Amino acid sequence: MHSRQKLFLTTAFIVVVWQLPYGRELLYPLSLVATFAHELGHGMTALFCGAEFESLVLYADGSGLATWNGNPGRLATAAIASGGLVGPTVAGVALLLFSGSPQHARRVLGVLGILVVLSIVLWVRNPFGILFMLGVAAVCGLASRKFGDRTASFLLHVVAVTLCLSWFSDIGYMFSSHAIVGGRSMPSDSAHIAQALWLPFWFWGALIAVFSLALTTLGIWFVSRDTAAASP
Repeated sequence: MHSRQKLFLTTAFIVVVWQLPYGRELLYPLSLVATFAHELGHGMTALFCGAEFESLVLYADGSGLATWNGNPGRLATAAIASGGLVGPTVAGVALLLFSGSPQHARRVLGVLGILVVLSIVLWVRNPFGILFMLGVAAVCGLASRKFGDRTASFLLHVVAVTLCLSWFSDIGYMFSSHAIVGGRSMPSDSAHIAQALWLPFWFWGALIAVFSLALTTLGIWFVSRDTAAASP
């Protein structure tokens, strides 16, 4: 099976399973990675907007929370709220571009493992989040040293697709005004954007969904095109 076919099948598999009644539980590790990427997207956007990224919490139920501090203004506040939805997609597309070359995949996984450890040290503040993400870093490190080029490339494909589709892991969240985080009801990201700007929350959820889908599709098409051109 060619790399392009594996990429399409991996993407389709994750999309379909995440929409099943217990899809997030069936893909539990990937769902947690998606949540971590989501919360890290909020925090990194906060830093970019001049605010302070204080902490990140990853819960065993698959939810998470990023805490930031500052008063960057309405536009920046909306950007921070959208960062958790858009940021992982941008990072996933970037990884897809690297994963198109099996020769570079192991190096990218090694760098990714180091970045995860750095994120843990700087921001993760609960025991479950620390232990799980240390496990993710360990897998990346092991893969970078022990896996063959093609196996490492496939693993990087899985990680990249998971990041690209993190917003799709719970599509209803995009069009909800509230979400359950650590057992508590809190305003959703779409609601935060609506509060900071204008128009209803479902409009922003739809806009981000369309943008993320278009970016993901473009990234997969670009990588699959390059992979097909390189195949004998």
